[in-house]
Amino acid sequence: MSYRGRSFSARSYGRHGISKPAPVKEGEEYEADISEISRRGDGVAKIDGFIIFVSGAKVGDHIKFKVTRVARRFAIAEIV
Repeated sequence: MSYRGRSFSARSYGRHGISKPAPVKEGEEYEADISEISRRGDGVAKIDGFIIFVSGAKVGDHIKFKVTRVARRFAIAEIV
């Protein structure tokens, strides 16, 4: 699919449709700051611009979390 000459793939994320693999892996643990809250109330962390929804996290928290699911444009995680 293209938009104004830009090419987008199913594995892309980010503002400009840059195609690259997710920087996180299912089952791995990471640390990040929670920058905002999602519509569903989950904390939102970002690693290399990739969005990770962390249940139970609040804005301003610096947490360690374990990724439980990786999708094309985001991941789901839980606090460790």
